[in-house]
Amino acid sequence: MSRHKHARSRQKGKERSTVAIAFNHTIVAARDKQESAEFLSELFGLPTPTPFGHFQVVTLEHGASLDFADAPAGEEIRPQHYAFLVSDDDFDAIYGKIQSRGLEHWADPQAQRPGEINHKHGGRGVYFRDPSGHFLEIITRPYGSGG
Repeated sequence: MSRHKHARSRQKGKERSTVAIAFNHTIVAARDKQESAEFLSELFGLPTPTPFGHFQVVTLEHGASLDFADAPAGEEIRPQHYAFLVSDDDFDAIYGKIQSRGLEHWADPQAQRPGEINHKHGGRGVYFRDPSGHFLEIITRPYGSGG
């Protein structure tokens, strides 16, 4: 059982049950929310993005989502890093699309090893950018998992 399942906390001498903590969503600033959402969903083989309010939502496994929103005109988008744990088969499919589309990619976050993948932690990984300049990473083994 996870250490977070059925977690209990104390508040002023009272014990109360809490909900397990799970990541639900994050907002991703984009120059063009439709383009960025479609880029990710198509590249990863995910369902077509869906509109929700002023967002284009890409739903990941376990119900978490990336909610793409257009940045205000003239506002700088500060690149963020988004890492995705994928299966070996998904890595092959995604990396095949990266290569066939001629997308710049690197084995390292400093972009010193262009056109390569890494073999860290007994798996494979690669870094690339989305249309708004965010740093995306796919890995087949979590960091620190050995190998």
